[in-house]
Amino acid sequence: MSRIAVMGSGAWGTAIAISLARRGGHRIGLWSYAKDVAQTMREQRENAAFLPGFEIPNSVAVFEDAAEALDGAEIVLSVTPSQFVRSSYEGFAPHLRAGQLLVSATKGIEDETYLRMTQVIDEVLARRGMKLPCGVMSGPSFAQEVAAGAPTAITIASADAQLAARVQREFSSGTLRLYTNDDVVGVELGGSLKNVIAIAAGIVAGLGLGFNSNAALITRGMAEITRLAVACGGRRDTLAGLSGIGDLVLTCTGSLSRNRTVGMGLGQGRKLDEILAGLEGRVAEGVRTTSAALGLARKHSVEMPIAEQMEAILTRGKAAERAIQELMLRPGRDE
Repeated sequence: MSRIAVMGSGAWGTAIAISLARRGGHRIGLWSYAKDVAQTMREQRENAAFLPGFEIPNSVAVFEDAAEALDGAEIVLSVTPSQFVRSSYEGFAPHLRAGQLLVSATKGIEDETYLRMTQVIDEVLARRGMKLPCGVMSGPSFAQEVAAGAPTAITIASADAQLAARVQREFSSGTLRLYTNDDVVGVELGGSLKNVIAIAAGIVAGLGLGFNSNAALITRGMAEITRLAVACGGRRDTLAGLSGIGDLVLTCTGSLSRNRTVGMGLGQGRKLDEILAGLEGRVAEGVRTTSAALGLARKHSVEMPIAEQMEAILTRGKAAERAIQELMLRPGRDE
């Protein structure tokens, strides 16, 4: 039996806690930054704010105090939005100890620094003189389906083979299958960058451009993701797997994708602020990741034309129709 702390009570964190409880054999803690959300989950055994309709088993202990949630935890799984990862770990760090395994399940790139989430975590801990093994969990996984027990396959990546093997063993169940990988860069960037392309896929759907356009967008989007991931040290074969093409296809085609939903609204002519307000606190990571991805691409001299058009739409209000047209009219090139 392991003590596992799930740090973050959004839809994905709650779904993982439910999945682990369903599996059995562990002591599960679920931490919420918002005290009212924690109280509601304790009293109603449901995360009505972020994952309504799914019962949180009584075996899942709910905390609003990070120190209590982390006390005695052997595996710490962080599922906070990317913009809060640094501040969250600054708060977690005093309560972490040697021997704990850290796993990031956040898909994003930090603004300005262009660091991946595991790099942010390592940097925060290093400033306190700490070094803990850290991996990343990613792949095609809608929270609602994981909570419902639909068969799902994802990846756990770490340079520490023992960490990856243990998380695979402790998290895998009859409904959740984990594959191990040592390519942290490829897995992490695949999971982050696909959200940018998913916004574009939503725009294609919102404009009513059809299946041909969507297939082309996904394919060329995968080319952009792979170029940047490889330039950063990732492997092409990783991007051909669950955390690459698998996650991209799901997020670009599934109706449960928040990033695709944002894109659809933009394609229909709605304003970004209005669309984000309609998410009611849920996060579409691609909105923030787009500019950071382009910053990282410029750092490595990588061309990302789809991401460039998404940034123009998101930050400068460029018309979606014009952006798509400019992508189609780019100079011809070899595939």
